[in-house]
Amino acid sequence: MAPEVAAEADVSTERQKPDLLGIACLATMGIVTVAWIGFLIWGASAVLSWLTS
Repeated sequence: MAPEVAAEADVSTERQKPDLLGIACLATMGIVTVAWIGFLIWGASAVLSWLTS
């Protein structure tokens, strides 16, 4: 095997580091989604309580 091919094979088999920007983006999307769902539940409960009062 040529040295260039061996070097390329070594590079492709290295473990990738965790992508911190991707993790931060996913965490932000999760937090925003949970906040949005909470807002919808709070709004629905406020409307129902207003309708039944």
